[in-house]
Amino acid sequence: MVGTMVLTLMGCGTAVFVGCGEPAGVAATALAFGLSVIAMAYTIGAISGCHINPAITLGVAMSGRMTWKDACGYWVGQFVGGILGAAILFAIVKTTGAAGAMGSPEGLGTNGVANAGGVWGACLVELIATFVFVLVVLGTTDEKKGAGNLAGLAIGLTLVLVHLVCINLTGTSVNPARSFGPALFVGGAALKDVWVFILAPLAGAALSAVVWNCLAGECKK
Repeated sequence: MVGTMVLTLMGCGTAVFVGCGEPAGVAATALAFGLSVIAMAYTIGAISGCHINPAITLGVAMSGRMTWKDACGYWVGQFVGGILGAAILFAIVKTTGAAGAMGSPEGLGTNGVANAGGVWGACLVELIATFVFVLVVLGTTDEKKGAGNLAGLAIGLTLVLVHLVCINLTGTSVNPARSFGPALFVGGAALKDVWVFILAPLAGAALSAVVWNCLAGECKK
């Protein structure tokens, strides 16, 4: 919960206060999300594995690294954290008046489908981006084949990478909890289309789990 709150607040907060209209803003927002993951990985990684993304939890559960009962508990914490992060950001915006209209899709760093050509284009973008991201997570955190203490750095930098590619298409979700929290406060089109940013990342994560299990030699024949 705490980790997802920090990710949502810092990542979406950068999108709100710096903006993504110019290349510098895109880079800053991408770095904010990636740095948030790196910071949390080395803060709560030893406690919970730093699952601050429901898509990652799905991939880990499908890889047999955690029970489905534990996964459900993680999902609750992640969505609560996403809502808390968005609530804090909403309070800052309303108190300071430092950002634009709250009713716009970008008001709280929410995601949108228009620049991706609509719902199905956004689904494709999010599925591919999440597949890449979660595949890196599964690979770098594997007990036998992983990157050890460097896993958090690799995961954070990969999140920067997928944001650089996808921000101008969907705003980059790859994380259902990070998308749901801001959409809940913004409403309108952001809330109407939030299912895309829940289902597509989960589908991408499921695909990455299947692929990683095969790459790791664990695919049953």
